[in-house]
Amino acid sequence: MTAATLTGPTADPTLPALYRVARRARETRDTYTVALVPAEDAPAPAFAPGQFNMLYAFGVGEAPISISGDPGSGDPGKGGSLVHTVRAVGAVTRAICGLKPGGVVGVRGPFGRGWTLAAAQGKDVMVVAGGLGLAPLRPAIYHILARRERFGRVSLLYGARSPADVLYARQMAGWRRAGLGVHLTVDQGTASWSGDVGLVTRLIPKASFDPGNTLALICGPEVMMRFTIAELEKLGLGRQQIYLSMERNMTCAVGFCGHCQFGPQFVCKDGPVFPYSQVAGLLRQREV
Repeated sequence: MTAATLTGPTADPTLPALYRVARRARETRDTYTVALVPAEDAPAPAFAPGQFNMLYAFGVGEAPISISGDPGSGDPGKGGSLVHTVRAVGAVTRAICGLKPGGVVGVRGPFGRGWTLAAAQGKDVMVVAGGLGLAPLRPAIYHILARRERFGRVSLLYGARSPADVLYARQMAGWRRAGLGVHLTVDQGTASWSGDVGLVTRLIPKASFDPGNTLALICGPEVMMRFTIAELEKLGLGRQQIYLSMERNMTCAVGFCGHCQFGPQFVCKDGPVFPYSQVAGLLRQREV
């Protein structure tokens, strides 16, 4: 398949639509945020916070990438862009990160089940992210801040490998001003780092929330999510109050190939966001 064979956004979920890179910004040493626009005069599709797209680098391959843009910015469905934050860790993601404005990429999606934000209204919200796990949570943060009066206390607990690996560092000051309690920690500090060092679970006592009326949204490495869930359960959060975004080898994105099967679920179509009550037993099985 070549770029010449593709058109704009398509209803066929197996056929990539042709997009061009509108903007590319470097977030960290190996991570970029890329804004994509339809190559033809067509609107970008609307999406729900927590959904993902399959991005196709021509001549290289395809990879699932979470949508990290603002779902209420006026971009989706209005001729705007789809925003993705991509870490260059393999051939496909290196190719996508290397694209400059005007470069061509194929897009399939959006796919999957997103964050259950309607259920969070009237509640305190705790957003817990590790590393690149902040990317699929950023649309949820945008959504909440745009409707700040509908939610109780909102906290972001974020852990990164080092101060240089913190995503969206410039945005966080604005999030604080908008009423988000932002708390950061890193695995390894530097001489200039005055913040917390250690696991993201150490930040939980810094957050203000009512355990009986809180919804937790979690995304990051599975070991980080398991420890975070354990600490939240100790504080009184029930399984139905905790949602997490799972990462598996998604290939077809529509539940046909079985590569992302997680017990009886398919992460691509039944997730990637799951209530913890639905996957608690499986998450404890390291071989699943």
